[in-house]
Amino acid sequence: MSFGFCSFSSGSWGNSYFIKTDTTNIIVDTGISGKKIIDGLSSCGVTADMVNGILITHEHSDHIQSLRTMRKKAFNAEIFASHGTRDMLGQKTPEVYSEIQEQGPGLTIGDVDIHPFNLSHDAAEPTGYTLIHGGKQITIVTDTGIITDEIFSHIKSADMLILEANHEVNILKCGPYSYSLKRRILGDYGHLSNEAAGDCICRLLKEIDGRKKPKVMLAHLSSENNSPIQAKMTVENKLFGEDFFVGSHLDMQVILKDNSTGLMEV
Repeated sequence: MSFGFCSFSSGSWGNSYFIKTDTTNIIVDTGISGKKIIDGLSSCGVTADMVNGILITHEHSDHIQSLRTMRKKAFNAEIFASHGTRDMLGQKTPEVYSEIQEQGPGLTIGDVDIHPFNLSHDAAEPTGYTLIHGGKQITIVTDTGIITDEIFSHIKSADMLILEANHEVNILKCGPYSYSLKRRILGDYGHLSNEAAGDCICRLLKEIDGRKKPKVMLAHLSSENNSPIQAKMTVENKLFGEDFFVGSHLDMQVILKDNSTGLMEV
């Protein structure tokens, strides 16, 4: 497989993705158990010692849970994070801190070019990633309250887009969360809703104007305030309102929190 993507897990309780080329293996986030990551790697024909790099988006526990474990198991991998995330990880995982490198504006791991970009989330310096290999692009956008122009500049050229669809607004508003937590999630530094994800995808399809057919993976769904059926329905309704259709204009699927997607070619 020349350029592949696999989600080991995606959701409010844990996140980890895997990107593979013929010669390079990269993990994005380690927010699930080390065993689950290693099992996921094995399903993709890879052992932990074959991992070349680990990218961390931010310091929240659902993105770094097994960083200590994977630092030991994936001993050949370089670990990268933004300056702010690196400093916060120094407080949370001090024994790993010295081994985390500060990512530059352009980074290369093996034969994959990586371009970090800023997200809008209540973390020290949260980062999304665009990964490019062989003229194909994967862009990962989760844990952001809004889509800024900088974020969209990466989205619009993606062949595969991993896009947050965290919650259904009305379910969240009527649910049991505290008022302060609801405000956090709904705010500009919170999480992207199904509705906002749908608007973003419509904007993407207008931008590319039929020049290609992107693959969109709805990710980071809340267990309490969303469901795969709800996310798919809300986004498809947004698309329908703009005369866009799954299958014709884009391929789309929902990433399930406890299930690996398997390795998919970009």
